[in-house]
Amino acid sequence: MDRFDQAFAEFQATARHRAAAEDWLAAFEAALAARDAAGIAALFHPEAQWRDILAFTWHFTPTEGRDAVAARLVAAQGEIQAHGFHLPPDRRAPKAATRLGIESTEAIFGFKTAHGRGAGLLRLAPGEGGMQAWHISTTLEALEGWEEQIGDNRPTGAAYSRNFGGDNWADVRRKAAAYEDRDPTVLVIGGAQAGLAVAARLNQQGVDTLVVEKWPRIGDSWRRRYHSLALHNSTHINHLPYMPFPPTWPKYIPKDMLGNWFEFYADAMEINCWTNTEFTGGSWDEAAQCWTATVRRADGTERVLRPRHLVFANGASAYPLIPEVAGLPDFQGDVIHSEGFDSGAAWAGKRALIIGTGSSANDIALDLHSHGVHTTLVQRGSTTVVSINPSARLNEAVWNEAGALEDADQVASAATPPLVMKGYKAVVKRMVELDREMIDGLKSIGFKHDMGEDDTGHQVKYYTRGGGYNLDAGSSALMIKGEIGLLQFDRIERFVAEGARLKDGSIVPADLIVLSTGYYPQVELVRRALGEAMVERIGPVWGFGPDGELSNMYKRTPQQGAWFIAGGLAPCRIYSKYLALQIKAMELGKLGPLSPVR
Repeated sequence: MDRFDQAFAEFQATARHRAAAEDWLAAFEAALAARDAAGIAALFHPEAQWRDILAFTWHFTPTEGRDAVAARLVAAQGEIQAHGFHLPPDRRAPKAATRLGIESTEAIFGFKTAHGRGAGLLRLAPGEGGMQAWHISTTLEALEGWEEQIGDNRPTGAAYSRNFGGDNWADVRRKAAAYEDRDPTVLVIGGAQAGLAVAARLNQQGVDTLVVEKWPRIGDSWRRRYHSLALHNSTHINHLPYMPFPPTWPKYIPKDMLGNWFEFYADAMEINCWTNTEFTGGSWDEAAQCWTATVRRADGTERVLRPRHLVFANGASAYPLIPEVAGLPDFQGDVIHSEGFDSGAAWAGKRALIIGTGSSANDIALDLHSHGVHTTLVQRGSTTVVSINPSARLNEAVWNEAGALEDADQVASAATPPLVMKGYKAVVKRMVELDREMIDGLKSIGFKHDMGEDDTGHQVKYYTRGGGYNLDAGSSALMIKGEIGLLQFDRIERFVAEGARLKDGSIVPADLIVLSTGYYPQVELVRRALGEAMVERIGPVWGFGPDGELSNMYKRTPQQGAWFIAGGLAPCRIYSKYLALQIKAMELGKLGPLSPVR
């Protein structure tokens, strides 16, 4: 087939997929307008999956089975009034896609509701009497009258442009960030990717937002991490909202480069930030419907703020967990948590034990080894090990497909929890094939290896445990060759002055012990910031809830005005939009507090 014939065949295929999607959307809109549950159900496969993000349910709502999908759509339609389903010309064209082994027509669509503009993903496959949807997603993308001020909708700048004799832009920014005459509507705690992403989104919604960061500079939460750290996933999936990284940047961004970008981003996106400022606690004022929040500045002075919303963006790994280890206080060398590790240069020629076999432990082992430190990893429990390239990059497949970042994000956020788990399992099978030699080598030296609960891999471990896996940057090969040691924790009787005394009486000498033992779960954030009563009120944060969605993350919680955002750069970019939309909807009176019973 020559190039002309191939192009013509692709044109015909696109036309077929477009026609299939348009026909389905037209039938769906007609049935939805009539609130015809049977008619809607007939358009779906029996085991169809639907994930709604705010558009129909004002929540993150997965639904399974066509009858349940139809019933929920009909129940919501009276208020939501969804209409105008179409294929937007500025979004990726409908195409053939094989997902979870199902050959499908895949299309991104748009629609309107009584509250704003929505978008979604549709996957069709042959079914009973024609093309039926086996998967659909719907998301609220913008509130009517409060669209993001970007592109043609950008602000005029008239308030300070050529304002001779008055405030210029710098004056306006200084006054806005000082909060001398007002309180912020939203107080964001944490100035890394989560806090900056949601603050940028809130700015675009016209919501007055202040970010407080305990370190001296925005980006320090990354700069202060170990010397050799770089991101473990590719640059092209990690952009923050509105401002992509320069195309000249490396595939894996070094931590200081990222920290500097965060500082620049906060300034460029006009985010109000107080650095050297620590949130010390807060309480909810039911009568005033706001928080009483106290922050401590660098000079020791305190300021009480009265925001209506607190957004905890401290990260999924905020407080280091230092376990009680028999005899560790007797050790005469240096003991540090991985949180405080910088470089192995100070221990050149000495011996180190690293307790833990997760990603941080292995990266630190590589750093120590490179500085001539005799290094041994101490394994406490079974660990999932995945090569960064090629295996971990399989999780980037959606973003590797041709198309705009907005389209890839739409696809990435579309799946219901059952589909996500099926996808993880499929990817894990391929990971095991690609990493077989490494896995076999690790097992041959006694390394305890697994591929996660029910073979769902490291991603589920991240969302449930926050650890238990290593995205391997080369330490495994060194362990297999014996250049980095491996010691099972259950062989240790206790630690002594010289190092670790094993159960056989021998001593493994050490000058340094690194506790790569993870972090307290997210609920510890609530306990330290808001108290035990609020822990009971809000419930679990992070981890999977009964519906398979992340618990109390990116959405309304049982405590009015308390919000949480965490995760890598890609999920923070995606879900910051939806968190900001919810806060704006509440400020407009379109959305109330979460009902105690759902």
